[in-house]
Amino acid sequence: QEQFVESGGGLVQPGGSLRLSCAASGFTLDYYGVGWFRQVPGKGREGVSCISRGTGGSYYSDSVKGRFTISRDNAKNAVYLQMNSLKPEDSGVYFCGTCPGLARLEYGPPFYWGQGTQVTVSS
Repeated sequence: QEQFVESGGGLVQPGGSLRLSCAASGFTLDYYGVGWFRQVPGKGREGVSCISRGTGGSYYSDSVKGRFTISRDNAKNAVYLQMNSLKPEDSGVYFCGTCPGLARLEYGPPFYWGQGTQVTVSS
């Protein structure tokens, strides 16, 4: 079954760092632009960052630009999100997904959603 498997979340104090990892299971990541999407209770998934399939052009929401860095390793079939200078408003469940709408940070088909990984930024 095709799905993303996210890991690396946790509880961190404001100003701290986390590195999220996402492995593609059952399919090849090379074919897709991919991204990270955050969901908080009562709201839909919002785009945080996306990276293209080829040259690795990356895109960020204004709220995380300069603090987060997305990267991918096609040989490992994985994508990562380095999160620095974390703020309480960065909290949420982070999902990995395909991102055909790169600059718009929009997820799209195919929908290989995993369980996500919880990030909590709190003192």
